[in-house]
Amino acid sequence: QVQLVESGGGLVQAGGSLRLSCAASGRTFSTYGLGWFRQAPGKEREFVATISGSASRTYYADSVKSRFTISRDNAKNTVYLQMNSLKLEDTAVYYCAASPRIGGAVGPGAYDYWGQGTQVTVSS
Repeated sequence: QVQLVESGGGLVQAGGSLRLSCAASGRTFSTYGLGWFRQAPGKEREFVATISGSASRTYYADSVKSRFTISRDNAKNTVYLQMNSLKLEDTAVYYCAASPRIGGAVGPGAYDYWGQGTQVTVSS
């Protein structure tokens, strides 16, 4: 089993940057595909980004492509989400998740383990 804990959320001005981290337990971290999702109040949880076990492949939602970067450090059992040029619409609770699909996945149903979430608020 994998336990995930997000950190790095907070308040940031539009146009600014923020980096989220997600620390994982377990000795098989590198065998999991990882993803970031977000959920705004009253909205459905939506896909943000995913990365394969070796970090050789990444995929992004169109809404964040060219602004966000997902990365991982398997030696530290940590996945990151670097968020640049933040917009008001990026305000949400952000969740990291781990999937047995080593190549990563877009659908939330493919993920077995989820973090507790971290709040990101973008102000004008």
